[in-house]
Amino acid sequence: MFDGISAQYDLMNRIISGGIDIRWRKNVVAMLMDERPKKILDVATGTGDLALALLKTKADEIVGIDISKGMLDLGKEKVKKQQQHKTIKMEIGDSENITYNDNYFDAVTVAFGVRNFENLDQGLSEILRVLRPGGDLVILETAVPKNILIRKFYYLYTRFIMPSLGKLFSKDRSAYRYLSDSAAAFPFGKAFNNILAKNGFIEIEDIPQTLGVASIYRAKKPTF
Repeated sequence: MFDGISAQYDLMNRIISGGIDIRWRKNVVAMLMDERPKKILDVATGTGDLALALLKTKADEIVGIDISKGMLDLGKEKVKKQQQHKTIKMEIGDSENITYNDNYFDAVTVAFGVRNFENLDQGLSEILRVLRPGGDLVILETAVPKNILIRKFYYLYTRFIMPSLGKLFSKDRSAYRYLSDSAAAFPFGKAFNNILAKNGFIEIEDIPQTLGVASIYRAKKPTF
């Protein structure tokens, strides 16, 4: 599915979010700036938007993994165009079977990807494994607004308008229907905090973004 919409994916992200997704990614990067990670893994990297934004952390190594070759090919072109191939590696990789050693990365990021994990617990356990003790996990994901009026508009937009935009610009209404349905069904806020805690993360916090339509989750791997 993601291979099929890869060519229009970046354009659709800008249209669907009104460009606010760019600011959300900047907020993710800002949370890691003071930590000064040297090695960062970006899981479900897609076309590499977050991986490229993470260059501002001055990390020595940024690895983006994704199971979609179509998305990765576009990401590789972006990396090549910006001449960042020495710092950023874009690799085929499964979030539930990460090929790197234990404790390898100082930080792991995921932007709009955890809701697509086939096995959420397995994916989070793998992330915990490859994080060094004390390392940071920062996740950007969709959420459902708490305000009743905003929530009603959110459901209207995601269930009807977003799939129609997908059909108009990508010719694939079903793909954007899936993205809409998966966003609505994904546990958010405290529910997702509890899942992170169950999988071994500590110091967990969630920071709602833009009226609560998305959230950034931050957590750490224990040092003991």
